[in-house]
Parts: sequence; structure tokens; C-alpha cells
Amino acid sequence: MKTANKNYLSKQYKKDDKLLISHNYLKLQFKNSNKIISDIKKLIKKGDYTLGKAVDEAEEKFKKISNSKYAIGVNSGTDAIILSLRAIGIKKGDEVITTPYTFYATIGAIVTAGAKPVFVDIQNDYNIDVKKIERAITKKTKAILPVHWSGLICDMKKISKLAKKNNIFIIEDACHAINALRDGENPGKYSIAACYSMHPLKNLNVWGDGGFITTNSKKFYEKLLLLRNHGLINRDTCKVFAGNSRLDTIQAIVAKHLINKIQYITNKRIKNANFFDKEFSSIPEIILPTRYKNSKQVFHIYVIRAKKRDLLKKYLIKHGIDAKIHYPLPMHLQPAAKKYGYRKGDFPNCELICKSVLSLPVHEFISNKQRNYVAKVIKNFYKNY
Repeated sequence: MKTANKNYLSKQYKKDDKLLISHNYLKLQFKNSNKIISDIKKLIKKGDYTLGKAVDEAEEKFKKISNSKYAIGVNSGTDAIILSLRAIGIKKGDEVITTPYTFYATIGAIVTAGAKPVFVDIQNDYNIDVKKIERAITKKTKAILPVHWSGLICDMKKISKLAKKNNIFIIEDACHAINALRDGENPGKYSIAACYSMHPLKNLNVWGDGGFITTNSKKFYEKLLLLRNHGLINRDTCKVFAGNSRLDTIQAIVAKHLINKIQYITNKRIKNANFFDKEFSSIPEIILPTRYKNSKQVFHIYVIRAKKRDLLKKYLIKHGIDAKIHYPLPMHLQPAAKKYGYRKGDFPNCELICKSVLSLPVHEFISNKQRNYVAKVIKNFYKNY
């Protein structure tokens, strides 16, 4: 089996940098970073790099925008899920129900926490099919981990009913869903925890990795504070042995600045997505995911299903447009999942979607001219192929 390169991302960054319209917009976002640099200079003089004051301030800001009682800064969205699973007492042999259509980190977090991932097929909105969850529940089921794909919140009311009926936890993978709403509610309303990522290409991002966990439970919050910082209750007393998953103070400074812009970021992404929806709805070869009037989807990425997907992808890149596939191979068919016994055909809707799905840039720095260009290129493709 092919092994990974030492660092396979460097070549990808170089390649993507040549495109006219890219998924990577960080140069534009941080073009004027004087205020951030100024605050980092103050940090250098102060020296509180580990759980410094800025972490507390970022947590306060984040709990307000997520409408939660508590927010805990951690070093990644992946660790946000791992710590949340550990905080509910996950142990070897426990099962966690989730979707096969997600980023590797969701499943990696379940496995790293010591549990077995149990997959349930998805709907045409790319989120877990709630109607199929109950049949996957067993005596070993400890939690349901729904993923709010591309910032569309799952039907949490129905998932909550199932969880209460079976006395199991809900932990939300909200890594795509900062500032998202469903029925007027943010992630975390119906769960013990919602987990967020601030990876550089997320809607709210930092200069590396970072994440937040939100919860409305004081007891759970206090557990998480221990788990993210070696189990320490003060400098000299360790209540439980745990790891290190602290949000760096430098990253908290960056997060504080971006949180102030989250409404603008969200609104611009929604505007761009609505434009694409309107343009692509008239193209028979393109299938849009299900949209809901009761949802505020925040579009971490913009995803369509396209006929001749692979040809279209090459055509778009040839014309300077960054097109990516999220994801060509679902989680249950990844080499890492082989030991769980899943096979091709187990989750037909997920597998079908993975064969035709394509992601287009939707971020807040795409101009009206660029949006029109993307739509024009796609329309020209289907006229000529």
C-alpha cells in the first residue's frame, strides 16, 4: 500500500496558489494583519503563551456567538471531539454512531477515544439519515455523533428524541457549522457538547490549528477543563491524568479578531451560495443538495453533484478554478476502516453521492465577477461535452 509523504501538503499549496479562484483565501484574509501582529507583540512582552488571558477572552466571545453557557478553547476540532467523548466516559467496546460522509478526523477521533465507529447512511442533504439511526443502536451504543456537513445542521430535534429514548449521549461535530442555525437554534441546544474547528480554511480560522467545545452543562465543562490541561486543578495538584490540548494564546488572539467578523463572513458565504444555487438550478446535469427554509446553512464549502464530474473538475482547473472532491472514498471504505467489516454497497446513498460530488470555492473573498466566471465556465462545459 502507498505510504504518505513526509509532508504532502507543501506541493498542494504551491499548485493551488497558481489558480485564479482558489479554496485557499488566507493571503487575502490576513493581508492587513497589523492589529493581530500588534496584539501578538504585546503577548511577547507579557509571555503568557500557555492558557493566557486571550484564551479566556476568546472563549467569552465564542460562547456568545454560539449561544452557549460555556466554551472551552482546545488545540483542534479533532481534539474537541476526542475530549468530549472521553468526558462522557467512552471506553473500549463502546460504539458511536456517525456518518460515513465526513472528514477523516470525525472517525479518527472516535477511534482515538477508544470506541468503535458505527455508520449510518446519509440523505440527499449529505447529513446522516435520522430514520436509519435507531436500527444501528445496540446495547454498546454510547453516543450519536452527527456531522453538520458544510454548515447545515442535522435534524437535532429528532436525533435528541432517539438519544433520550435510548439513554445515550449526543456530541455534535459542528466543525463546519460556526454561526449556523436550525429552527433558530445553534449547535449544542440538544447535545451535551458541540465541537468546532478553527483550521485555517474553516469559516472562523486561526494561524494553525485550534478549536472550541461548547456545552450548557457546568459538570461537563469542568471535566473538559481538566482533560485539556493534564488534569490539573492548579499548578501542583493533578485530579486526573490527562493530555495537553490547550488552545495556544497566539491562536486565541487571531480567533478574537476573526470572531468580530463572523457575521460578515457568514452572510457573504450565504450570498455566494445562493447565487450558485440560482445559476446551477437550470443545468440538468447538476444536482443541488436539499435546502431547508428553517435552516441557516453557513457553507464551509459549496458542494454539488455533477455528471461527468471528473471531466468537469479537470475543465475547471484548466480554467483557473479550484475544484475539489470532498470526498471520493467514504469513510467505511477507507483502508483504515477495513477491520470493522464494512463493504461496498453497505451505504448506497453515500457511495452514490461520493461518485459525483464536487466542491467549489464559496468564501467571502470571491467577487461578483469571479462568481459569474465560475457559472459561465460550468455552463460552457456542459454545452461542449
